[in-house]
Amino acid sequence: MRKTIFAHGEVYHIYNRGVERRTTFTSPSEYKRFLAYLYILNTEESIRPAELIEKHGDLLFTLPRENPLVALGAYCLMPNHFHLLATPTVEGGISKFMHRVQTAYTMYFNTKHKRTGGLFQGTFKAEHADYDAYAKYLYSYIHLNPAKLADPLWKEFGAKDFNKVRAFVRNYPYSSFGEYKSGEPVITDPSKFPDYVSNKKDLEEHIDFWLNFRQNNLP
Repeated sequence: MRKTIFAHGEVYHIYNRGVERRTTFTSPSEYKRFLAYLYILNTEESIRPAELIEKHGDLLFTLPRENPLVALGAYCLMPNHFHLLATPTVEGGISKFMHRVQTAYTMYFNTKHKRTGGLFQGTFKAEHADYDAYAKYLYSYIHLNPAKLADPLWKEFGAKDFNKVRAFVRNYPYSSFGEYKSGEPVITDPSKFPDYVSNKKDLEEHIDFWLNFRQNNLP
């Protein structure tokens, strides 16, 4: 990708998928490992992530983090790709953070599956959310990604079972929806973003709007 200058205080949609669209998360443990990297590698400090994960296990997410590289407003992991909503907190924070996360996960995945080479398509992709309406939409876009797992054609034809798709999205374990639902951010830091969706109710209403929008605008 062309070099992107990530401005402090600006919001960016960061995403990437597996090389040749291959599956990058094949088990719950792999999703959880990537989430762990999103948490512990978000620091300017030099750490050994594998050692921390082995030592602390599920308590890993209670460890304090100093000097974060980015603030995450949303995230979602899908079988062959991921989405993040991020803003840099230090100069070069997004690039350094993404390099650390993707490198660590690729090494873990390759060791586990006895493979070599790149796992993701290049460095990463980034889009600047340069106006409020788009930034707010991205909260729904990112959290709505799991809907295609429940109903692959929901965007084109509307959800066959609206309540089923809505429940699937709200309970998907590998997105930040759960953090907003609980009101207890862990990987995310909503305080660093405009107050688009500050709580569970706001996000649920925003998600439902877009699900209904698709249904109500069918030809």
